[in-house]
Amino acid sequence: MIAFIFPGQGSQAVGMGKALAETFDVCRDTFAEADAALGEPLSRLIFEGPEDQLRLTENTQPAILTVSIAAYRLLSSRGFEPAFVAGHSLGEYSAHVCAGTIAFADAVRTVRRRGRFMQEAVPVGKGAMAAVMGLDAAVVAQACEEAAQGEVVSPANMNMPGQVVIAGATDAVARAGERAKALGAKRVVPLPVSAPFHCALMKPAEERLAPELRALRACDPRVPVVANVDAEPKRDAASAIEALVRQVSSPVRWEDVVRRLASEGVRKYVEVGPGTVLCGLVRKIDREAAFASFEDPSGLEKVAALFA
Repeated sequence: MIAFIFPGQGSQAVGMGKALAETFDVCRDTFAEADAALGEPLSRLIFEGPEDQLRLTENTQPAILTVSIAAYRLLSSRGFEPAFVAGHSLGEYSAHVCAGTIAFADAVRTVRRRGRFMQEAVPVGKGAMAAVMGLDAAVVAQACEEAAQGEVVSPANMNMPGQVVIAGATDAVARAGERAKALGAKRVVPLPVSAPFHCALMKPAEERLAPELRALRACDPRVPVVANVDAEPKRDAASAIEALVRQVSSPVRWEDVVRRLASEGVRKYVEVGPGTVLCGLVRKIDREAAFASFEDPSGLEKVAALFA
């Protein structure tokens, strides 16, 4: 059984998707649809930069979504369809477009606002994220509790065994990183992000986004979408949307998502969109899995081999 998995923020690069758009009409049309949905040339920013503009959260999120859906539509046009889908943070929106839960144009507009709301929830410099390496998730949570001192800091991404990202107020994240080292972490790496995603500081963004998500025309997914918030397959429109609402300020349980997919019988994964981060995480979580990444025309043969 094959799952398509979709990347989140951090996988962006200037020029991503350009080879797909230059080679395939279905991909070129997807970029044009995103431009029309936003009323601005997002595709030019994706293909040409500048990088500092592409890195802005409100641009990054629709950009990665667009490249991912361009890649998915090409695979779909070749008859490659998944049995399950999932996405890391922002990637869960790509998963829902793939599954038919929400329309692509609606998703592009929604993640543009999601990015803006998340950025506006915490002033730049007031929040931070850091990756804690070599420590069990429960011990990372303990480090956060012991370092909080009345400020927000908590696990934000449980990516794989021994890699947990923490998020919160800048000073609290620094204290939690030091406490994690004292408890045995091998390394603590500050992340170059503009806001502390997936923690309680994102609650204002969640509250602004919730009515917009609930107002979308949503359909029951064609294939189950395993959600970040609880690693449960979403099979109806209502629970799918509520999972996206909760996701803004809740941790991404990626390790649990992959384990759930494996328990459902998934043995092969295609990372659809820019980068290969998720393939690397899957490799550490499910050592028996086969996988391929698909972000440009050269990846078609690997995907075809996986489906063979």
